[in-house]
Amino acid sequence: MTGKNEFFPDGTPMEEWFLEDAMPELSALGSSFSLTDAGIAADAQLHTAEIQQLIERIHQEGGGVLVVPRGTYRTGALFFRPGVHLYVAEGGMLLGSDDVTDYPVLETRIEGESCRYLSALINADSCDGFTLFGPGTIDGNGLRSWKAFWHRRSWNPGCTNKDEQRPRLVYISNSSHVTVAGLHLQNSAFWTNHLYRCMYVKFLQCTIDSPYEPVRAPSTDAIDLDVCTDVLVKGCDMHVNDDAVVLKGGKGPWADRQPENGTNERILIEDCHYRFSHGCLTLGSEAVHSRNVILRRLTVDFAENLLWLKFRPDTPQHFEYVLVEDASGTVDNFLHIHRWTQFFDRKDRTDLPPSVAHHITLRRCRVKCRTYCQAPEDLTEYDLSDFTLTDNVVQWENAGNAAWLK
Repeated sequence: MTGKNEFFPDGTPMEEWFLEDAMPELSALGSSFSLTDAGIAADAQLHTAEIQQLIERIHQEGGGVLVVPRGTYRTGALFFRPGVHLYVAEGGMLLGSDDVTDYPVLETRIEGESCRYLSALINADSCDGFTLFGPGTIDGNGLRSWKAFWHRRSWNPGCTNKDEQRPRLVYISNSSHVTVAGLHLQNSAFWTNHLYRCMYVKFLQCTIDSPYEPVRAPSTDAIDLDVCTDVLVKGCDMHVNDDAVVLKGGKGPWADRQPENGTNERILIEDCHYRFSHGCLTLGSEAVHSRNVILRRLTVDFAENLLWLKFRPDTPQHFEYVLVEDASGTVDNFLHIHRWTQFFDRKDRTDLPPSVAHHITLRRCRVKCRTYCQAPEDLTEYDLSDFTLTDNVVQWENAGNAAWLK
């Protein structure tokens, strides 16, 4: 638990909400509705329609908890309704179908854009108070999709996630006071948890897994925050073949003027263990504005980047008041400022403003790394100021482009 009188980097006081990290209790969320009581068996058959009917019934009866008991229950996309929660018991698994046709194509949000794309395994829109919890597992069963992606990449190196569509594991949108607690979330075909336009979100003591060998699980970010405010990620164990916690929010030359995009603000990530990831904390590549972000008290077995700022040359971006402190472990890059050019397009905008980063602090970190500051030689296209690296014990093989930090 955090102490009293804590502040975000710009001096904004933390609300008491950030101090509350108690795990949800099944008995506190209404009546329980077990899959087996509804006649749904752990028999390797696809039960999407029956589970969705149970969700609708719970909603019609005033709300409650859908309980996945011990056993493996296979399903396609599920759409939760207000007042309906999900509990996965010890030894229970909700296993996603590996057939993409079991995930309807609909209007959604993906890679910083609102567009048509596959639904997720777990979907919840406008579900205030939505709670997913328990000691069990939600498994995306992503191997078939991972193989298909790399197969397509083998003959089309420009293949994107929109070319080889794959379902996310969890997609929650337009919701407040969301809690994801205790679960083992694994093997997502694509992003593992994607939150869009949500506020007051907690991830508590979750384990989030996807492999990087023998088959790499492409773009299986642990937690993508997309135009979200007031988020606590605490005590989680993350091991994914992409970025761990990622701040998104829009991309493209006009992203700063499009109402569906926006700011990530007041994000606290603490007491987490990173076994492997591309980035412990990543801002971008599809991001417009992120501010008041804290990553602290983390241990890292290995990550490619501790703090990764991805600047797209086709998107006006603003990153400010970011604090990383009390990190320990091994990374490739202590600080990485990256000119991210994958699939960019400036289109017809001629007055694109420079991207900005300021009041970025890394302190009291004890890290071994290959490069202290990985950054382009030419930083003139960015407005970078008030970077503070202090009280760190960093063992590096090379300094990289660190001269501008002085």
